[in-house]
Amino acid sequence: MNTTALSFVLVAAVVHAAWNLAAKRISSGGTQFVWLYYTVSAVVLLPVTVVLLVVEPERPQWSWLLAAVGTSVLHVAYGIVLQRGYRVGDLSVVYPVARGTGPLLSVLAAVLVLGERPGWLGLLGAFLVITGVLVISTGRGGDAHDPAAAKARRAGILYGLLTGATIAGYTLWDAHSVTGIGMPPVVYFGLGSVLQSVMLVPGALAGRDEVARIWRDQRREVLIVALLSPLAYILVLFALTMAPVSLVAPARELSIVLGGLAAWLVLGERDAVRRLAGSVIVLSGIAAIAAA
Repeated sequence: MNTTALSFVLVAAVVHAAWNLAAKRISSGGTQFVWLYYTVSAVVLLPVTVVLLVVEPERPQWSWLLAAVGTSVLHVAYGIVLQRGYRVGDLSVVYPVARGTGPLLSVLAAVLVLGERPGWLGLLGAFLVITGVLVISTGRGGDAHDPAAAKARRAGILYGLLTGATIAGYTLWDAHSVTGIGMPPVVYFGLGSVLQSVMLVPGALAGRDEVARIWRDQRREVLIVALLSPLAYILVLFALTMAPVSLVAPARELSIVLGGLAAWLVLGERDAVRRLAGSVIVLSGIAAIAAA
Protein backbone atom coordinates (compact mmCIF):
# COMPACT_ATOMS: atom_id res chain seq x y z
CA MET A 1 0.00 0.00 0.00
CA ASN A 2 1.12 3.59 -0.66
CA THR A 3 3.09 4.79 2.41
CA THR A 4 1.18 8.06 2.68
CA ALA A 5 -2.15 6.25 2.47
CA LEU A 6 -1.07 3.79 5.15
CA SER A 7 0.07 6.65 7.41
CA PHE A 8 -3.31 8.36 7.03
CA VAL A 9 -5.13 5.11 7.83
CA LEU A 10 -3.03 4.35 10.93
CA VAL A 11 -3.47 7.86 12.37
CA ALA A 12 -7.19 7.58 11.63
CA ALA A 13 -7.30 4.28 13.55
CA VAL A 14 -5.86 5.91 16.69
CA VAL A 15 -8.30 8.81 16.47
CA HIS A 16 -11.20 6.43 15.75
CA ALA A 17 -10.53 4.32 18.85
CA ALA A 18 -10.36 7.48 20.97
CA TRP A 19 -13.75 8.80 19.88
CA ASN A 20 -15.42 5.42 20.27
CA LEU A 21 -14.16 5.23 23.87
CA ALA A 22 -15.75 8.63 24.46
CA ALA A 23 -19.00 7.49 22.80
CA LYS A 24 -19.15 4.42 25.06
CA ARG A 25 -19.06 6.72 28.09
CA ILE A 26 -22.35 8.37 27.11
CA SER A 27 -24.81 7.13 29.74
CA SER A 28 -27.87 6.94 27.48
CA GLY A 29 -26.75 7.40 23.92
CA GLY A 30 -29.24 7.30 21.07
CA THR A 31 -30.61 9.51 18.34
CA GLN A 32 -30.24 12.62 20.52
CA PHE A 33 -26.54 12.04 21.15
CA VAL A 34 -25.90 11.20 17.50
CA TRP A 35 -27.69 14.40 16.43
CA LEU A 36 -25.64 16.45 18.89
CA TYR A 37 -22.26 15.31 17.64
CA TYR A 38 -23.29 15.44 13.97
CA THR A 39 -24.51 19.01 14.50
CA VAL A 40 -21.34 20.15 16.23
CA SER A 41 -19.32 18.54 13.42
CA ALA A 42 -21.44 20.36 10.84
CA VAL A 43 -20.96 23.73 12.56
CA VAL A 44 -17.18 23.22 12.65
CA LEU A 45 -16.88 21.95 9.07
CA LEU A 46 -19.39 24.22 7.31
CA PRO A 47 -17.11 27.29 7.01
CA VAL A 48 -14.24 25.11 5.74
CA THR A 49 -16.58 23.44 3.25
CA VAL A 50 -17.83 26.78 1.91
CA VAL A 51 -14.29 28.10 1.45
CA LEU A 52 -13.20 24.93 -0.35
CA LEU A 53 -16.22 25.08 -2.63
CA VAL A 54 -15.25 28.64 -3.60
CA VAL A 55 -11.55 27.95 -4.22
CA GLU A 56 -11.94 24.43 -5.66
CA PRO A 57 -10.84 24.58 -9.34
CA GLU A 58 -13.53 22.07 -10.34
CA ARG A 59 -17.06 23.48 -10.29
CA PRO A 60 -19.54 21.67 -8.01
CA GLN A 61 -21.68 19.05 -9.74
CA TRP A 62 -25.19 17.84 -8.96
CA SER A 63 -23.69 14.39 -8.53
CA TRP A 64 -21.85 15.75 -5.47
CA LEU A 65 -25.17 16.43 -3.76
CA LEU A 66 -26.43 12.92 -4.55
CA ALA A 67 -23.19 11.47 -3.19
CA ALA A 68 -23.54 13.52 0.02
CA VAL A 69 -27.15 12.38 0.48
CA GLY A 70 -26.12 8.74 0.08
CA THR A 71 -23.32 8.96 2.62
CA SER A 72 -25.57 10.84 5.03
CA VAL A 73 -28.20 8.10 5.04
CA LEU A 74 -25.58 5.40 5.59
CA HIS A 75 -23.74 7.33 8.32
CA VAL A 76 -26.96 8.14 10.19
CA ALA A 77 -27.81 4.43 10.20
CA TYR A 78 -24.27 3.67 11.36
CA GLY A 79 -24.36 6.21 14.19
CA ILE A 80 -27.73 5.07 15.56
CA VAL A 81 -27.00 1.33 15.35
CA LEU A 82 -23.53 1.73 16.88
CA GLN A 83 -24.79 3.81 19.78
CA ARG A 84 -27.59 1.33 20.41
CA GLY A 85 -24.97 -1.40 20.53
CA TYR A 86 -22.96 0.52 23.11
CA ARG A 87 -26.08 0.81 25.27
CA VAL A 88 -26.68 -2.93 25.39
CA GLY A 89 -23.19 -4.46 24.98
CA ASP A 90 -19.51 -4.07 25.88
CA LEU A 91 -17.15 -1.90 23.87
CA SER A 92 -14.81 -4.90 23.55
CA VAL A 93 -17.56 -6.93 21.83
CA VAL A 94 -19.45 -4.38 19.72
CA TYR A 95 -16.37 -2.52 18.49
CA PRO A 96 -14.27 -5.43 17.15
CA VAL A 97 -17.26 -7.26 15.64
CA ALA A 98 -18.35 -4.08 13.86
CA ARG A 99 -14.85 -3.19 12.72
CA GLY A 100 -14.19 -6.76 11.53
CA THR A 101 -17.48 -7.29 9.71
CA GLY A 102 -17.13 -3.99 7.85
CA PRO A 103 -13.81 -4.71 6.12
CA LEU A 104 -14.77 -8.33 5.44
CA LEU A 105 -17.82 -7.21 3.47
CA SER A 106 -15.90 -4.29 1.93
CA VAL A 107 -13.09 -6.52 0.67
CA LEU A 108 -15.55 -9.08 -0.75
CA ALA A 109 -17.49 -6.37 -2.56
CA ALA A 110 -14.32 -4.65 -3.79
CA VAL A 111 -13.05 -7.91 -5.30
CA LEU A 112 -16.35 -9.30 -6.59
CA VAL A 113 -18.13 -6.10 -7.65
CA LEU A 114 -15.48 -3.43 -8.22
CA GLY A 115 -12.97 -5.85 -9.75
CA GLU A 116 -10.08 -4.86 -7.48
CA ARG A 117 -7.10 -7.23 -7.26
CA PRO A 118 -5.19 -6.55 -4.04
CA GLY A 119 -2.80 -9.50 -4.52
CA TRP A 120 -2.25 -12.56 -2.35
CA LEU A 121 -0.34 -10.66 0.36
CA GLY A 122 -3.09 -8.06 0.67
CA LEU A 123 -5.77 -10.77 0.85
CA LEU A 124 -3.70 -12.67 3.45
CA GLY A 125 -3.51 -9.49 5.50
CA ALA A 126 -7.27 -9.00 5.27
CA PHE A 127 -7.79 -12.63 6.35
CA LEU A 128 -5.48 -12.19 9.36
CA VAL A 129 -7.24 -8.99 10.39
CA ILE A 130 -10.61 -10.71 10.27
CA THR A 131 -9.27 -13.76 12.13
CA GLY A 132 -7.88 -11.52 14.85
CA VAL A 133 -11.24 -9.80 15.19
CA LEU A 134 -12.95 -13.15 15.67
CA VAL A 135 -10.44 -14.11 18.37
CA ILE A 136 -11.10 -10.84 20.16
CA SER A 137 -14.88 -11.06 19.92
CA THR A 138 -15.47 -14.76 20.64
CA GLY A 139 -15.04 -16.79 23.81
CA ARG A 140 -17.51 -17.10 26.61
CA GLY A 141 -15.41 -16.09 29.62
CA GLY A 142 -17.67 -15.78 32.64
CA ASP A 143 -20.85 -15.58 30.59
CA ALA A 144 -21.78 -19.23 31.18
CA HIS A 145 -22.56 -18.44 34.83
CA ASP A 146 -24.03 -15.01 34.24
CA PRO A 147 -27.21 -14.94 32.11
CA ALA A 148 -27.23 -11.14 32.03
CA ALA A 149 -23.65 -11.06 30.70
CA ALA A 150 -24.48 -13.73 28.11
CA LYS A 151 -27.50 -11.73 26.95
CA ALA A 152 -25.43 -8.55 26.72
CA ARG A 153 -22.78 -10.42 24.72
CA ARG A 154 -25.32 -11.75 22.22
CA ALA A 155 -26.85 -8.30 21.85
CA GLY A 156 -23.40 -6.79 21.40
CA ILE A 157 -22.54 -9.28 18.65
CA LEU A 158 -25.86 -8.64 16.87
CA TYR A 159 -25.45 -4.87 16.89
CA GLY A 160 -21.79 -5.26 15.99
CA LEU A 161 -22.79 -7.21 12.87
CA LEU A 162 -25.43 -4.64 11.95
CA THR A 163 -22.93 -1.84 12.45
CA GLY A 164 -20.41 -3.70 10.31
CA ALA A 165 -22.93 -3.91 7.48
CA THR A 166 -23.42 -0.14 7.56
CA ILE A 167 -19.62 0.34 7.64
CA ALA A 168 -19.25 -1.76 4.50
CA GLY A 169 -22.04 0.22 2.84
CA TYR A 170 -20.59 3.66 3.50
CA THR A 171 -17.01 2.54 2.79
CA LEU A 172 -17.92 1.37 -0.72
CA TRP A 173 -20.17 4.37 -1.39
CA ASP A 174 -17.55 6.82 -0.16
CA ALA A 175 -14.77 5.16 -2.14
CA HIS A 176 -16.89 5.61 -5.28
CA SER A 177 -17.69 9.22 -4.38
CA VAL A 178 -14.11 10.40 -3.86
CA THR A 179 -12.58 8.36 -6.70
CA GLY A 180 -15.28 7.67 -9.29
CA ILE A 181 -17.08 11.01 -8.95
CA GLY A 182 -13.96 12.86 -7.83
CA MET A 183 -15.59 14.79 -4.99
CA PRO A 184 -13.04 16.51 -2.68
CA PRO A 185 -12.95 14.57 0.64
CA VAL A 186 -13.36 17.54 3.01
CA VAL A 187 -16.23 19.00 0.97
CA TYR A 188 -17.80 15.55 0.81
CA PHE A 189 -17.68 15.02 4.56
CA GLY A 190 -18.71 18.60 5.33
CA LEU A 191 -21.86 18.44 3.19
CA GLY A 192 -22.61 15.01 4.62
CA SER A 193 -22.37 16.32 8.20
CA VAL A 194 -24.88 19.09 7.48
CA LEU A 195 -27.34 16.64 5.88
CA GLN A 196 -26.90 14.14 8.73
CA SER A 197 -27.78 16.81 11.27
CA VAL A 198 -30.86 17.84 9.28
CA MET A 199 -32.05 14.23 8.93
CA LEU A 200 -31.99 13.73 12.70
CA VAL A 201 -33.78 16.96 13.64
CA PRO A 202 -37.17 15.19 14.18
CA GLY A 203 -35.57 12.76 16.65
CA ALA A 204 -33.80 15.59 18.43
CA LEU A 205 -37.01 17.60 18.75
CA ALA A 206 -38.89 14.57 20.07
CA GLY A 207 -36.24 14.11 22.77
CA ARG A 208 -35.27 17.72 23.39
CA ASP A 209 -35.06 17.13 27.17
CA GLU A 210 -32.55 14.33 26.58
CA VAL A 211 -30.58 16.56 24.20
CA ALA A 212 -30.37 19.22 26.91
CA ARG A 213 -29.35 16.67 29.56
CA ILE A 214 -26.58 15.13 27.44
CA TRP A 215 -25.23 18.55 26.48
CA ARG A 216 -25.30 19.66 30.13
CA ASP A 217 -23.82 16.55 31.73
CA GLN A 218 -21.59 15.05 29.01
CA ARG A 219 -20.62 17.94 26.80
CA ARG A 220 -16.97 16.90 26.81
CA GLU A 221 -17.76 13.51 25.27
CA VAL A 222 -19.99 15.15 22.65
CA LEU A 223 -17.20 17.53 21.66
CA ILE A 224 -14.59 14.75 21.54
CA VAL A 225 -16.74 12.65 19.20
CA ALA A 226 -17.81 15.66 17.12
CA LEU A 227 -14.20 16.72 16.47
CA LEU A 228 -12.36 13.40 16.28
CA SER A 229 -14.90 11.47 14.22
CA PRO A 230 -14.62 13.81 11.18
CA LEU A 231 -10.83 13.95 11.51
CA ALA A 232 -10.55 10.16 11.48
CA TYR A 233 -12.81 9.67 8.50
CA ILE A 234 -11.47 12.52 6.39
CA LEU A 235 -8.04 10.89 6.69
CA VAL A 236 -9.60 7.63 5.47
CA LEU A 237 -11.23 9.42 2.53
CA PHE A 238 -7.86 10.82 1.47
CA ALA A 239 -6.37 7.33 1.80
CA LEU A 240 -9.10 5.99 -0.50
CA THR A 241 -7.93 8.38 -3.21
CA MET A 242 -4.45 6.79 -3.04
CA ALA A 243 -5.09 3.07 -2.41
CA PRO A 244 -7.82 0.52 -3.22
CA VAL A 245 -10.65 0.01 -0.75
CA SER A 246 -9.74 -3.69 -0.43
CA LEU A 247 -6.53 -2.60 1.34
CA VAL A 248 -7.68 0.56 3.10
CA ALA A 249 -10.69 -1.05 4.81
CA PRO A 250 -8.74 -3.81 6.64
CA ALA A 251 -5.79 -1.55 7.50
CA ARG A 252 -8.15 0.71 9.49
CA GLU A 253 -8.59 -2.10 11.99
CA LEU A 254 -5.58 -1.18 14.09
CA SER A 255 -8.28 0.70 15.98
CA ILE A 256 -9.54 -2.69 17.22
CA VAL A 257 -6.28 -3.25 19.10
CA LEU A 258 -6.49 0.18 20.70
CA GLY A 259 -10.19 -0.19 21.44
CA GLY A 260 -9.65 -3.59 23.08
CA LEU A 261 -6.84 -2.23 25.25
CA ALA A 262 -8.94 0.78 26.24
CA ALA A 263 -11.89 -1.46 27.14
CA TRP A 264 -9.59 -3.46 29.42
CA LEU A 265 -7.47 -0.68 30.94
CA VAL A 266 -10.00 2.15 31.10
CA LEU A 267 -13.41 0.46 31.31
CA GLY A 268 -12.27 -2.64 33.21
CA GLU A 269 -13.78 -5.16 30.78
CA ARG A 270 -12.64 -8.81 30.98
CA ASP A 271 -10.70 -11.40 28.92
CA ALA A 272 -7.55 -9.31 28.43
CA VAL A 273 -5.29 -12.23 27.37
CA ARG A 274 -7.60 -13.36 24.56
CA ARG A 275 -8.08 -9.82 23.35
CA LEU A 276 -4.35 -9.14 23.31
CA ALA A 277 -3.75 -12.40 21.38
CA GLY A 278 -6.30 -11.31 18.81
CA SER A 279 -4.63 -7.90 18.66
CA VAL A 280 -1.29 -9.52 17.71
CA ILE A 281 -3.04 -11.31 14.82
CA VAL A 282 -4.61 -8.03 13.71
CA LEU A 283 -1.23 -6.32 13.76
CA SER A 284 0.22 -9.17 11.66
CA GLY A 285 -2.53 -8.60 9.12
CA ILE A 286 -1.83 -4.87 9.00
CA ALA A 287 1.86 -5.62 8.40
CA ALA A 288 0.94 -7.85 5.45
CA ILE A 289 -1.34 -5.16 4.04
CA ALA A 290 1.43 -2.58 4.39
CA ALA A 291 3.74 -4.82 2.34
CA ALA A 292 1.13 -5.50 -0.35
